[in-house]
Amino acid sequence: MAVEETPKEQLKHLPHRPGIYKFYDDKGIIYVGKAVDIRKRVSSYFNRSNQHNKKTLKLISQIKRVEFTIVDSEADAFLLENNLIKQHQPKYNILLKDGKTYPYLCITNERFPRVLSTRNKINDGSRYFGPYPSVTSMYVVLELIRSLYPLRTCSYNLSPANIQGGKFKVCLEYHIGNCKGPCEGLYEEEEYNQHIQQIKNILSGNMAVAKNYFKEKMSAAAAEYQYELAHQYKQKLDLLDDFQSKSTVVSNTLTNIDVFTITSNEKCAFLNYLKVMNGSIISTQSLELQKKLEETDQDILASMIMQLRADYESTAKEILVNIDDLQLPLDSITITVPQIGDKRKLLNLSLKNALYLRKERESMQDKSKDSSEVRIMETMKRDLRLTELPKHIECFDNSNFQGDNPVASMVCFRNAKPSKKDYRHFHIKTVVGPDDFASMYEVVTRRYRRLLEEGASLPQLVIIDGGKGQLGMAVKALKDLGIYGQVAIVGIAKRLEEIFYPGDSFPLYIDKKSESLKLIQRLRNEAHRFAITFHRSRRDAGTLQTELTQIKGLGPATAEKLLSKFKSVKKIASLSQEELEVEVGKSKAQILRNYFSQSK
Repeated sequence: MAVEETPKEQLKHLPHRPGIYKFYDDKGIIYVGKAVDIRKRVSSYFNRSNQHNKKTLKLISQIKRVEFTIVDSEADAFLLENNLIKQHQPKYNILLKDGKTYPYLCITNERFPRVLSTRNKINDGSRYFGPYPSVTSMYVVLELIRSLYPLRTCSYNLSPANIQGGKFKVCLEYHIGNCKGPCEGLYEEEEYNQHIQQIKNILSGNMAVAKNYFKEKMSAAAAEYQYELAHQYKQKLDLLDDFQSKSTVVSNTLTNIDVFTITSNEKCAFLNYLKVMNGSIISTQSLELQKKLEETDQDILASMIMQLRADYESTAKEILVNIDDLQLPLDSITITVPQIGDKRKLLNLSLKNALYLRKERESMQDKSKDSSEVRIMETMKRDLRLTELPKHIECFDNSNFQGDNPVASMVCFRNAKPSKKDYRHFHIKTVVGPDDFASMYEVVTRRYRRLLEEGASLPQLVIIDGGKGQLGMAVKALKDLGIYGQVAIVGIAKRLEEIFYPGDSFPLYIDKKSESLKLIQRLRNEAHRFAITFHRSRRDAGTLQTELTQIKGLGPATAEKLLSKFKSVKKIASLSQEELEVEVGKSKAQILRNYFSQSK
């Protein structure tokens, strides 16, 4: 039985040709990418692992199989990649975050075509216009079309045989003047198709053909003294003029241009697209995309330009963008970053829309975070039976090694998040030996005496990492300071996650899944980490300082100065004579060099 090759072993079978590659896990496709050279691109995932971020490393760890498809050009690779992403929605490809399906206007592929609104594009020969950024904007255009042209809305099969056989009868739409009755042969097919062609021009942004048609009809009716009919054509012409005036006119000199801008943060990219024809913006769309791997703005924008141009059926020969070094495999198309003039104003307008979407989404995320923090604090207030919302929490922990170098730490959380600028280390000054109870009394006393002296606000909750003994000493410290009762205080035992209250012999057990217990555990773990780190650094510094102070002619102040800057004796020993002279002067530098030379 043949042994299946690993993804890395499959690299030697990949071609040095343009195309797309697909990564599979056990369930299916997880990523689709394009490449000018398939083997080089895929190899970069496996041969440069130290250059990848965590998301990419996670992708690589899940790859079970690699497949590829060779194409003729980079342009074909772009299009094939786009189609496969739409079809399979791989979890590691960038995706539209909101997953919206935007509305289109469809001119059906049938005899006496209809104009309909739809969210699904079907490959049935019908012509689609859009997508529109909202249903409202789409219906504004649809109402204009229906006001200008008496099109049918029924779904009858208007074949010549059915019409000649009298199979259908006109409906209410005919009697109120919205339809001319093609179902009974009352509407000439040639005239109907002429109207459909004018609708296609209007939806493509070209109003001139339709306006000239209504002007000619109005003039002809007036020449024959049919003033009521002429007035009807005049009303239709006014509708077109009014609709065109409401379009954003950017410049009479600009025509058939696509504008794309992008701005991004760590997690998402925000894009805006403007489609300009005959000096007016006829379509616009803003998008939010969720990043999956290490995509650059250039990668994201290049991919979305291909997709949006296909969606909007754009034939523009000029594309304006806001970032340099954008590579697109589009022949005979100019890609520029304009710096001045009307094109720059147009680019700024697009970028303003992209930035607005980014600001709106980030504001929503901030509000969501704030809401989550308030929920956690309210849960803690309820679980711990507090009288105030614990917006400011402080947690204490001691650390010593066989009574050596006793230290303590205090970490501070504000609004359920670490406030690292408020973290504090404590050297134990009044306690000799490993006495955690006395040490706790000292650091709690020092902390809150300092806050009282500075007039700073006290926390709503104090957490002591330890059992009843340490909690009792912390309570004594608060009482001696006269603030017991102003600050809620609890202890957390390490083994069973028991919460102790002062004066209560029975602990409180919080639900293991509770957000308040998770926050308490996070505080306790952070305080423990902070204390241990400080204790180790102090113990190491003490050991190293002892070696330096043993050097004859070198005092403790000089040793401390060197260690605080260079952190280790090894680093100090590697310094040159000149570097040491800069730090401690010529004579002491010579003493150090002599000592390190003898040590070697």
